[in-house]
Amino acid sequence: MEVYCTRPGCPRPLNFFADLDDVSTLRTVQQKFCMTCGMPLLLAGRYVPLKLLGKGGFGAAFLARDRYTPTMRACVVKQFQPAASLSPAQLQTAQALFEREAQVLESLGNKHPQIPDLLAFFEVDAASSTPGKTERFFYLVQEFIDGETLEEELARRGPFSEAEVLEVLREILKVLAFVHENGSIHRDIKPSNIMRRKDGRLFLLDFGAVRQVTASAGSSGGQASTGIYSMGFAPPEQMRGDVVYPATDLYALAVTCLMLLTGKQPAELYDSYANEWKWRSHAQVSDRLAAVLDQMLLPTPSQRFQSAEEVWNALKGPTVASAAAPLPSPTAPAAAVAPAAATA
Repeated sequence: MEVYCTRPGCPRPLNFFADLDDVSTLRTVQQKFCMTCGMPLLLAGRYVPLKLLGKGGFGAAFLARDRYTPTMRACVVKQFQPAASLSPAQLQTAQALFEREAQVLESLGNKHPQIPDLLAFFEVDAASSTPGKTERFFYLVQEFIDGETLEEELARRGPFSEAEVLEVLREILKVLAFVHENGSIHRDIKPSNIMRRKDGRLFLLDFGAVRQVTASAGSSGGQASTGIYSMGFAPPEQMRGDVVYPATDLYALAVTCLMLLTGKQPAELYDSYANEWKWRSHAQVSDRLAAVLDQMLLPTPSQRFQSAEEVWNALKGPTVASAAAPLPSPTAPAAAVAPAAATA
């Protein structure tokens, strides 16, 4: 059986253990260590990393098996991997964001079928390459969604039809209504953070950038900070590091729709000289959908729709190629969230 080492920078992370091919041995063995760097491989004594899924932001993600479940359930293990160039303050912020993702997944994922469930959150201490020292690594484990992201789907098959984009809107607006109703803003909506499971169901991923609404949000709104955003998808208030709103997520969702409709990157659709989106010549859609997307993309939050339900209500009508039941109504659609330092 191949087991992947999760130590950042391990030169030969793939390990092979013939004895682990026996299921009874896999379930009962106490621990295995990387043959190159000595890193413990069975994380929390339970999770067996099989391969690297990807790296980004402050972490890496691994496909793993939970050896303490009857079916050796597949799961995703995320490891906090900060860049060596971070200052102490940036490192502290990055770690807080990682811990926040675990908290949000626990509070939201276990309550909504289209947000991955949190399965575990733990630390692992391992001997450092420096003699006599140890390193501490932070992990979270979440439900594995077997499918492909909308970014991968777009690259594989090309632009989406209007009906397909409306279906994406319907599903993700439902998730955002729930997220906003529970006092959170996602802040990183983009095609790579939306996964389509093999059965067709869409999931919203990567809650590391999420910001919780707090009672003191207004008092900290004037603090200088670095905004959390993905270039091209973030609206002006987020790029400035100002407070963010449900309308901030709606802006990013609209940019996501433009990318799906046109197959083009946001930078190809935004006129930086005129400070406006120029996308209509690249996609043939109904006037109603075009008008809704344009309103979601307005530069000022108050000019946009204020809730996911408002967007869907605006989309319903004779000129839209899809119909659906009303979305759940957020209880606090206009809540604002103070900025927090993070990564781009």
